[in-house]
Amino acid sequence: MSLIVATQDEYEDLLGLWSDLESGLAMLLTCPASVQEFALRVRQYDRWMQDLLGLDTDVGLYLLFQLATNSLAGYSASHALVCAVLCDLIAADFDLPLAQRNSLVRAALTMNIAMTALQNEMARQTGRPSTQQQAVINLHPSHSVQLLQQRGIDDTLWLQTVQYHHRPIETPRGAFDTQEPAHQLAAILQVVDRYAAMISPRESREGRSAAASAQDILQGNVNQSSTIGQALVRMVGLSPPGTFVQLDDERIAIVTRRSKTVNQPDVTAVMQADGTLIRPPQLLSTEHKEPDIRAALLSSAVPERINHHLILRLGSALPTSAPPFTPPGDLQ
Repeated sequence: MSLIVATQDEYEDLLGLWSDLESGLAMLLTCPASVQEFALRVRQYDRWMQDLLGLDTDVGLYLLFQLATNSLAGYSASHALVCAVLCDLIAADFDLPLAQRNSLVRAALTMNIAMTALQNEMARQTGRPSTQQQAVINLHPSHSVQLLQQRGIDDTLWLQTVQYHHRPIETPRGAFDTQEPAHQLAAILQVVDRYAAMISPRESREGRSAAASAQDILQGNVNQSSTIGQALVRMVGLSPPGTFVQLDDERIAIVTRRSKTVNQPDVTAVMQADGTLIRPPQLLSTEHKEPDIRAALLSSAVPERINHHLILRLGSALPTSAPPFTPPGDLQ
């Protein structure tokens, strides 16, 4: 059942819930020492995230990718929230036990807690990290573990996942599911961390398109990375809800819902080839490749203000698809 965002107020309320979650997470990550019952608060934010996704995963992804690719405000919290959502979806795809899923998602929320201020600062700077900044980056997994332990976190798998999330992923000798849980979860988090960083803008550069970021991971030489990348693409698609694409007739559209095939989502055409807005936006399905998606685009390709409420209302006219499980030929 799809979530119907019937009015502008309902859209603003829903966007506000995601924004409030992000703001609350930012406070927790910025001032962990002042947070009472820290572990309980992290679990509450995890539950809040799950509740929002449970309303309609496609709408949740739409709003999340809009937040992640259009703002530099509170980068560290935004990045953590995107990573947590993607880890939750991959955990479902891999059918991880609940305890492992919880450790993974909570590690995603807190992996950079020892460098929250620096991460926000670096999102706004144009130069490379200074020697001092690089030292903090190099040590932040261990420092994050220490800080979490000081705040009462005693979940060994959660702590190990944070500790290992920047270690190089080695090609496994066996299948992914034969690896130790801590290495599995750290590998998932490392891939998700990299993907989320690529799609997010910095002061020094635009974010990359989600499709280009996914292809970068899929074409890597590391076996584990490819396995995890395929799960990521199965769950969100090459172009996830909330991202822009160019159609083969030169129109620009925004992805509204995933479909059963990762490169054929439902889209809403918002701009003509000559740059004029399409009023009202036109809901389309690319299932039969009429039209077909030619390329993924950055949000900067659409300088005009888009009526996201109307687009989501149009998207709710279609049934919610199951998470996509049919890869295109070059991803099988």
